[in-house]
Amino acid sequence: MTAVLSIGLLAAMGPAKADGTLRVAMTASDVPLPNGQTDQGAEGMRFMGYTVFEALVAYDLSSADKPVTLMPGLATEWSVDPADKTKWTFKLREGVKFHDGSDFNADAVVFNLDKILNPQSPQYDEKQAAQGRGRIPTIASYSVVDPMTVEIVTKTPDALIPFEIAWIVMSSPAQWKASGGWDGFLKAPSGTGPFKVKSYVPRERAVLVPNDAYWNPDRMPKVDELVILPVPDPSARVAALRSGQVDWIEAPPPDALDSLKSAGFEITSNVYPHVWPWHFSMLEGSPWADIRVRKAANLAIDREGMKSLLGGMMRPAEGMVPSTSDWFGSPEFKVTYDPEAAKVLMAEAGYSKENPLKVKAIISPAGSGQMQPMLMNELIQQNLAEIGIAVEFDVRDWNALLANWRAGAKDPTTNGAQSTNSSYFSQDPFTALMRHIDSRLVAPKGTNWGYYSNPEADALIDTIRTEFDTAKQLEAIQALHEIYVNEALFLFVAHDVGPRAMSPKVKGFVQAQNWFQDLTPVSVEK
Repeated sequence: MTAVLSIGLLAAMGPAKADGTLRVAMTASDVPLPNGQTDQGAEGMRFMGYTVFEALVAYDLSSADKPVTLMPGLATEWSVDPADKTKWTFKLREGVKFHDGSDFNADAVVFNLDKILNPQSPQYDEKQAAQGRGRIPTIASYSVVDPMTVEIVTKTPDALIPFEIAWIVMSSPAQWKASGGWDGFLKAPSGTGPFKVKSYVPRERAVLVPNDAYWNPDRMPKVDELVILPVPDPSARVAALRSGQVDWIEAPPPDALDSLKSAGFEITSNVYPHVWPWHFSMLEGSPWADIRVRKAANLAIDREGMKSLLGGMMRPAEGMVPSTSDWFGSPEFKVTYDPEAAKVLMAEAGYSKENPLKVKAIISPAGSGQMQPMLMNELIQQNLAEIGIAVEFDVRDWNALLANWRAGAKDPTTNGAQSTNSSYFSQDPFTALMRHIDSRLVAPKGTNWGYYSNPEADALIDTIRTEFDTAKQLEAIQALHEIYVNEALFLFVAHDVGPRAMSPKVKGFVQAQNWFQDLTPVSVEK
């Protein structure tokens, strides 16, 4: 049904449009909300959040050859008070306008922090709060210093604030007021980004056009229109590309790669900070509370076989970050393919292929960063069955999976499952490691979905957050990652390489080593 609906939706677009229109088929099942702190995961931020809106701190996405670093965005500089490391000062960029023509200033920053952190503010929006507040858990207060300066105060010293604040994008306070609220805002969105919204139709499409008044002349869009379309079915995305109904598709299925190349389409990929795991519940009664079972599962997965199945478009995971990362450390437990050792561990736990342990896993058929989840999970199901773990899948829409992930394993919507399969960022210490196992960040405060609790891990998290000496901070990061691996806290499966397929008419795309991409240099030839 999904494939039929998606193809029908695309067919309604008609023949290829004029020169300068880039049409992108996303994996998401809906168009990201153009409210600011958008939904649909990282894909939503990629195509809506960071194209129409911007944050104080930005990512340098200009190169395919180097890891992505932070750079000034709507703030030109930031610093922490050496005498009180809970106080951060952000100097804002002069002359920036929202799409509606109103000024970006310190009042706008406070407005946007209130919309996700202050339930008493008139602009508070639970939808945006759900997307943003978990990204900035240490912010205690914020205030206007002068029209172009903001002070942010954290609950404790937080050396990671620049990474965290890069998530929080700015919507126009004037447009919100003129629209009468967030529902009205969706009809006439206004950010500061290089693109602005021409039209938005939920579950159908959004059409973005260049912001001719954009503050950065080096990032003026090269296309006349950017059309983003939700097409969750991989076959529908491929059909749309082949027929010329779209110019670019996210996550082409592995079995289509060779034929797409032969037909002249471009396939791009690059390493980026991503991990595709199963997140285990550690609640009482969960089978994953037994470390022998967790280690056995990690030893049972044929990751090289999965890589072949995906046409080479993955890197086997040995932890939350690649083994080449500075953060990897020196864990004692080796995540590898050793089914015989896995069977020994399962026997010690009292299970076998003849007497299997039954588990239930929440998965999705598509979603941002989810790669090819049905194909991958079917292989995992087969691998685990061989060592005595019988897996039942609870297949949910991507947004339903995310809603439960935010609600935590104790929530009734978990419906008896003991793991969830959401791909994760690993581009800063908080998103990569800290938020998943900090005992103080269980729902609703954060995304420790599995309710893991370990005083040693909490202490390392505190050190990472409060240590401004980068060498000492790195030691704590490595030690925290070693806990992940030695305790096999997740089922470590894959690191994605972000495959995309596009028409040879698409020019100028530089695939950065990141979840997010700069679409402003992209053009479409006749």
